[in-house]
Amino acid sequence: TMGNWLVNHWFSAAVLAAWLGINIFLFTYYFLFFDRDERYFYTRVILGPALAWARASAKCLNFNSMLILLPICRNLLSFLRGTCSCCRRTLRKQLDHNLTFHKLVAYALALFTAVHTIAHLFNLERYNRSQQAPDGSLPAVLSKMHLQGSKWLNPIHSNQTTVEYVAFTTIPGLTGVIITLALILMVTSSTEFIRRNYFEVFWYTHHLFIIYFAGLVIHGIAGLVRGQTEESMEEVHPHRCAKYLTQKDEDCRQNCCKDPEFGSIPAESWKWVLAPVLLYIFERILRIWRAWQKVVVTKVVMHPARVLELQMQKKGFRMEVGQYIFVNCPDISLLEWHPFTLTSAPEEDFFSIHIRAAGDWTERLIDTFQQQKMEIPRIEVDGPFGTASEDVFQYEVAMLVGAGIGVTPFASILKSIWYKFQQDDQTLKTKKIYFYWLCRDTGAFAWFNDLLASLEQKMAESGKADFLTYRLFLTGWDNSIANNVALRFDNATDTVTGLRHKTIFGRPMWNSEFAAVATAHPRSVVGVFLCGPGALAKSLQKCCHQHSSLDPRKVKFYFNKENF
Repeated sequence: TMGNWLVNHWFSAAVLAAWLGINIFLFTYYFLFFDRDERYFYTRVILGPALAWARASAKCLNFNSMLILLPICRNLLSFLRGTCSCCRRTLRKQLDHNLTFHKLVAYALALFTAVHTIAHLFNLERYNRSQQAPDGSLPAVLSKMHLQGSKWLNPIHSNQTTVEYVAFTTIPGLTGVIITLALILMVTSSTEFIRRNYFEVFWYTHHLFIIYFAGLVIHGIAGLVRGQTEESMEEVHPHRCAKYLTQKDEDCRQNCCKDPEFGSIPAESWKWVLAPVLLYIFERILRIWRAWQKVVVTKVVMHPARVLELQMQKKGFRMEVGQYIFVNCPDISLLEWHPFTLTSAPEEDFFSIHIRAAGDWTERLIDTFQQQKMEIPRIEVDGPFGTASEDVFQYEVAMLVGAGIGVTPFASILKSIWYKFQQDDQTLKTKKIYFYWLCRDTGAFAWFNDLLASLEQKMAESGKADFLTYRLFLTGWDNSIANNVALRFDNATDTVTGLRHKTIFGRPMWNSEFAAVATAHPRSVVGVFLCGPGALAKSLQKCCHQHSSLDPRKVKFYFNKENF
């Protein structure tokens, strides 16, 4: 299975290794630099090893702050996906790991922030101790240099100054506290539970990134950590002159060694983050411009189980199967944008989404559309953006797995196949589709039934009834449903859905499903597409690895997951 994993994920592994390698290199290089460089000899006399820990983690913070915005530039990703359309699918698939990489970089930022903050707390304590040290010691002599003008090395100039005072009154201290708080709030509010149930909390808290980047750029401007200047190093090298600082009066004539002079480490964060921030600003301007373009809601359908279908038109809107859009309703919130997968096919003259009641915003949107009988609320749309499902027609065999409302990207795919059959499209590579829909309650099946019924009929009429094999799994059911099914078991159509294929009660046995597909298509490349929870993704990924052959001429399973 390790061999299969490398076959499927070699590019991800290479990107991860490069990212880890650069972090390790930056940390090690700058740790050794600040731990050994002679310019920081006097700084180390006061601070000790905490100087190297603080500076090395600062470099890694800059590097990861440079990367954090890139995976969420959706237009950039769509552009790359377009330019990569001629590349191998392995390369294109890596773009679907954008949010995983974004989270990884965020965890690295949290780790390096902790290291940087703890190191600087030690540094402040050491600065304070040196300021209050007995007069004869080298740290004390270095700490009193502020009395001779701008030569100071220790930013604490008074015995009354506390660590808390420096943390809340200096630019590095105050910005450090603010950006650390912003980072803590962003990380804690982006857990799966909060994103799923309180999207608004996640959405608004994540916009603290503006404060984070502003604070990061300002953080190093004051230059509290200083080193000896180049000119001073040439005149009074610490190896030659350090001893004279504590023994000046006894051993030294007038011109022996002048006092060393110190300068700030220049602020560098802005150099690291300037390009990604400008790119992200351009991304936001593009989103605002697209949001201003008029959207006409042509049809509103209220399906059972509180599922709202919106059919819309927008000038110049072009989509591919399985893409998604971001939707805003100014009547509910001017700032909130929510992602929805498109359920229409590219061949249709409108684009549609299905919205399930899940959280405050969707509840309010459904209520707004139900109450507005005469005037339809204004809707703004940004997108469409590409996801894994665009590649579905690149595979000879496709396994589509949707859990609950996660069926939406596959509604688009199945509709598109239907149109391709109607138009007798010769370019269709796909020879067979297996479709699995896992659902908790019968009500949620209703809006999708019409599509499956018409598709069933179309396939049968064109003699391609075996092109689509679909299985509907009801994962939540009670005795009344079971009794009803038992009574009507001999009916030609299913009791729950009214379709020819019977609903299966319980969960799929994925190993046997994959084994059956592998047996039926021993030499095919099979694309496995999921829109559903992480636990299901792990099961399917494991099956893809287990059932793929290492022999390049035999069956291969490639896993793809929808990411918002």
